[in-house]
Amino acid sequence: MANTAKGEKKTKAAKRLDELGIVYEFIRYRVDSGNLSAEHAANDMGLPYEVIYKTLVLRGDKTGVLEACIPAGFDLDTEALAGLSGNEKVAMVNKNELFVLTGYVMGGCSPVKSGKQYPVYVYEDAVNHEKIAINAGERGLMFYMSPHDLGKAMKVQFGNIAKKKSESA
Repeated sequence: MANTAKGEKKTKAAKRLDELGIVYEFIRYRVDSGNLSAEHAANDMGLPYEVIYKTLVLRGDKTGVLEACIPAGFDLDTEALAGLSGNEKVAMVNKNELFVLTGYVMGGCSPVKSGKQYPVYVYEDAVNHEKIAINAGERGLMFYMSPHDLGKAMKVQFGNIAKKKSESA
């Protein structure tokens, strides 16, 4: 069964993984309301950027709402995501829509849902890691789990949807 720290309150996402028998660990990081970036989370947890995945919520012009999970230190390749998802264009949803669409707040959005599940696209390099960290449904809390188990928890499509940020950025 799933692992958790003693006394750790279960999020909706954690309850869903528990229902599915998916093994995970919780990892906490210090929340900085002025910096909700995945890079901040990685630095605070002392983990490499390549294993910290942020969840982005977008809307495709043909398929509607979808989610993309990409590592810290990377930018989303919207053209690649559009092609992979069957859209001509994808764009980030307005941050004011985020809670209504997902039940999560900005900086605390998990691809794991207990209600309506949108298509989830994950950067293909995730499968090269034994474990990745992905938001557990609240700011400052991540799941540390196998990317393959993430794929078992929901319908996930892996693809080349991200590009490393340039050194000059």
